[in-house]
This record gives sequence, C-alpha cells and structure tokens, in this order.
Amino acid sequence: MLKRIRQILATVMFVGITLLFLDFTGSLHHWLGWMAKVQFLPALLALNFVIVAALLILTLIFGRLYCSVICPLGVMQDLIARLNRKRNKYSYSKAVSWLRYTMLAVMVVAFVAGLGSLVALLAPYSAFGRIATHVLQPLWKLGNNVLAGIAESADSYMFYSTDVWVKGVSTLVIALATLLIVGVLAWRNGRTYCNTICPVGTVLGFFARFSWLKIHFDEEKCRDCSLCSKNCKAACIDYKEHKVDYSRCIACGNCIGKCKFGALSYGHRATAKSVQEESKDVDKSKRSFLLATSLIAATAIAEEKKKVDGGLAVIEDKVAPQRQTKLLPPGALSANNMAKRCTGCQLCVSECPNGVLRPSEGLMTLMQPVMSYERGYCRPECTRCSEVCPTGAIQPIRGEEKAAIQIGHAVWIKKNCVAVTDGVECGNCARHCPAGAIEMVPLNEEDDDTPFVPAVNESRCIGCGACENLCPARPLSAIYVEGHEVHKSI
Repeated sequence: MLKRIRQILATVMFVGITLLFLDFTGSLHHWLGWMAKVQFLPALLALNFVIVAALLILTLIFGRLYCSVICPLGVMQDLIARLNRKRNKYSYSKAVSWLRYTMLAVMVVAFVAGLGSLVALLAPYSAFGRIATHVLQPLWKLGNNVLAGIAESADSYMFYSTDVWVKGVSTLVIALATLLIVGVLAWRNGRTYCNTICPVGTVLGFFARFSWLKIHFDEEKCRDCSLCSKNCKAACIDYKEHKVDYSRCIACGNCIGKCKFGALSYGHRATAKSVQEESKDVDKSKRSFLLATSLIAATAIAEEKKKVDGGLAVIEDKVAPQRQTKLLPPGALSANNMAKRCTGCQLCVSECPNGVLRPSEGLMTLMQPVMSYERGYCRPECTRCSEVCPTGAIQPIRGEEKAAIQIGHAVWIKKNCVAVTDGVECGNCARHCPAGAIEMVPLNEEDDDTPFVPAVNESRCIGCGACENLCPARPLSAIYVEGHEVHKSI
C-alpha cells in the first residue's frame, strides 16, 4: 500500500510539472504553478519559509519522501530505472560521504559568491527544467504542429502551429549531457545521482536520519536472502548487518514488497542497534550539519518556411546587437537579484509567449534568462514570466506596474537607419512605441529635404523592444535597447 500511494502521488507530481514546462499556451500555470513553488531550492531562494518548513517537517515524519514524490528529477530517475527489466539488479554500497558533502559545500560557496551558473548546474529541479524545456518541449511542439496540419486540412482550428527553435545552444548541450549522465546512472545503479551529487538530497538526508517513520528490520524473521538490498535503488540496505542508511533511503517501499518473510516494516519502531548506529552517524555528520545550516542561512540572506517580401526577396533574419548591459525581464529588479535567486530552471523561458526570453550564454550567468528582440518584443500587458517564477528572481508584477518599469532604454544607430541609408520615409519605431517615447525629427533642420529620424526620450522609454523588433533594417536594427543593471520606475 505504501508503495502504491507513493507511485500515484509521484505520477501526479511528475506529469503536472512536466506539462507545466511543455505548455506554450499559458493556460496551465494558473493550475499547476504551485508545483514549481513547492520545490525545495526554489522555495528557499524565494524565502518562502512556510514551504521550506513544511518540507522539513515532511522529511522528519516520513523520511526523504520529497525525493521520491515531489522532485521531478528524482521521479525521472525511477522511470528510467524501471526500463531496465533486469531483476535484483542493485546491491548495498557505503555512502560516498566525502563527495556528498563536497558538492553541498560547492553549492553553498556558489550561493555566497553569486555564481548562479554553478548553482544552476547542481540544482535538481533546474536540471529537470532544462531537460523539459530544451529537449522535450521542441518534440512536444513538433507533435502539436503535425496535429495542426492535420486539423487545417480538415478546416479545423482545434490546433495552431507554433515556432520551434533553439533558444540556447549551450543550455541545450548541458540539458542533453545531464539527461545522458543521470539516465545512465539511473539505468545502471538507480539513485546514484541523488545520493552522491544532489545537494538537496544531502540536506534532506541529514534530517531524514531523525525521521519518525522509517524502514526497520525484524532480525528474528530475516533469513538474509538479500532481496531487500538487491531491490533497493538507493543502495542503502545492508542486509548482513540488518541496518538501513536513512540518509539515503527515499521511503520508496520496494524492499518491503520484495521481502518474503515479513522482516521489514515501515513505522515508528527503532531497535537498540539502529539507535546506536544513528548516534554514530550523527557524530560523524557534524560537518554535514554545519554545511546544511550554512546553505539555509546563506540563501536566506541572500521546419520553417522562408519569409519573403512580396514573393521576390528573402527577408534576412535579425541579428542580436552587442548590448553592453544584458536585458532582464521586468520584475527581476536588478542583475544582482537575478544572480542571487535564479537557478536557471527555464520555466520562464518555456512560458514566454513572445519569444523574448532565452538562456544566457555568458559564463557567470549561464542558463539564467535574458531578453532579446529578434523574434518578438516584450508586450506591456504580458506578465507571465513573473507569474511562473518560483524563486523570486522575477518578482510578481501586474500589468499596470510593468508599464512603469524601465528595464532599459532605446538607442538609435544612424548608419543602420533606412531613412538615412535608403532615403525613404519610415517611422515604424515611433508608430509602434507603446510608451510614446519616440518621435520623428528632421535629421538636419536647415535642409528641407532632410529625412526624418527617430529621437528617443529616455525618461519615458521602458525598454520593451517594440522599436527594435519592428525596425525594417536588416540584419541589425537601426534602433536597439540597452539594458539597465538596476531597473527604474518612470
């Protein structure tokens, strides 16, 4: 029964979170957004101590149930492990404590030093988010486009086509590498990643030592058949010594189901031997406790058709300009806030309806969201990224608030402007500016034949990128948005 309940809950959570990342319509985050916000690390970064406390209490009662039910990367490992149909494929192994606590220490140092890209690499929820966004979502969209083509041939609008494009080469490579590494480890050895690399697993493992409900041996009934060890994907059951490493046990219930003699049970019952062993483990784990406490304290502080012009000339794709300061979405507040709180989970990137957000390629901000306007612009009424962000890296904002947030300002480049180079009337940027921050003025007031060019009122510009996106100049726009380190209000 324990195993069945856990599997049902894990299935619901995994399917829900996966759909949250795959959804490109913007309809599911109203119903499923909470699943991202109950993840341990995002809740910690968002300073949502109610969620953090609830997860720790859950661990102190049931053990590491979080890892086997709530964490999508953990559930994904279980699914991959099930594909290996070999029976009795696991065995007990001692905990690689030095590696576990080293990875935890690296995570703490990365938080304190503001190395967001390193934090993003180690965060389990973020790792799954990258896999879902950059590997699974394109496949999901391609499937949708096939259905849209079928529906169109039947004069139906049940589905509509959507663009499929690579949002970030580096992040795609990292996502594929993560899927390969975690997949191979799960196929061969079950929960190796969770119990050697994952910092969240290490923190929760410390608290799981003191959980109220645990797996216990009845030594009188045990026949040393080793089936429990051979079916423990966490490799934490030593059947010879009749003990369980509770810091690695994820309370999956596999061992109880495989035991033919009723020697294993899950409940509040500790033998003198297990209590003694736990006492030894606590003595050995003082450093791990300090590291876990430091983590909490530090984070608390801290296939496409070419577009043509009239069927004659191919329109060049736009190229992103070299911005001196990267553009961050409204609600991010500042580059410092983004660096401290973003784990690069890609949920905002996957949910952006305008093709504006994509993962950064910079080393220090790798995989964190940045804005660029080659495919669209940041519409003033859209606040979806701020609604879905689970860590507080993008603060929730309303549409009326967004209209007053200046994330950057427009800059005109004379040598790219078609009004100057081709001698034609344009004014596209001024007509489409939602903030009314651009007006067309004569380039030379003393010349009656002078072209009219854009003049930017920086105090009114909000940096939405409508001017940059809709500028007809190719490949570089004649007007682009330069970002602000700290966002302003106008």
